Amino acid sequence: MTKTEEGNSYVFMGVSSCGKSSIGAAVAKALEAKFIDGDDLHPRANIIKMKSGSALNDTDRAPWLERINDAVYSIEQKAERGVIVCSALRRHYRDLIRQNNSKVVFIHLYGDFELVKERMFARKAHFMPIELLKSQFDTLEMPATDEADVIQVSIDGSFAEVVQRCIQAINGEK
Repeated sequence: MTKTEEGNSYVFMGVSSCGKSSIGAAVAKALEAKFIDGDDLHPRANIIKMKSGSALNDTDRAPWLERINDAVYSIEQKAERGVIVCSALRRHYRDLIRQNNSKVVFIHLYGDFELVKERMFARKAHFMPIELLKSQFDTLEMPATDEADVIQVSIDGSFAEVVQRCIQAINGEK
C-alpha cells in the first residue's frame, strides 16, 4: 500500500519520450489511481500543429493547461487519486496547474538528450516528431528548489526500475 491520499494528483512531467505515459500508466495501476493522458486533452489545433512539425507556443498551450488544471481540480474535489501526464516544461505551466489546486505533486522524469532521443526513435504511432525534441529540451525549465511539490526521478534504467523509483518517491522512500 502507498502513502497516497485521497484527492492527490500526480502530474508526470518531462520532455517527449521520457516515459510519462507508459510509466504514469504503470504507476496509476500500482496506486489504483485514475489515469489521464494529457495528450488526450490537447485541443485539435494543437495536435494538428505538432503533427505538422511546428512547436506549440504559450498561446497554444493555454487551453490545454486549463484542461489539465481542471482535471486536477476534479480529482481533488471527488477525493479520488489520479495520475496525469503533462509535459509541464516551464515553471509558469506548473504554476497554472497548481492554481487553486492544493493536492498536486509533479513527478519530473528526466534524462539526458541522447537517452531521450534513443527512446524517441524506438517509439511508434506518436504525433510528436523527433525534430521537436530539441525544442522541448530548450523549453524545459528544470524545477527550482523552491518547488517543494516536485519529485525528481531519473529515467536511466529499465522500465520496471523507473516505475519502482516513482512509487518509492511518492511513498517518501529513498
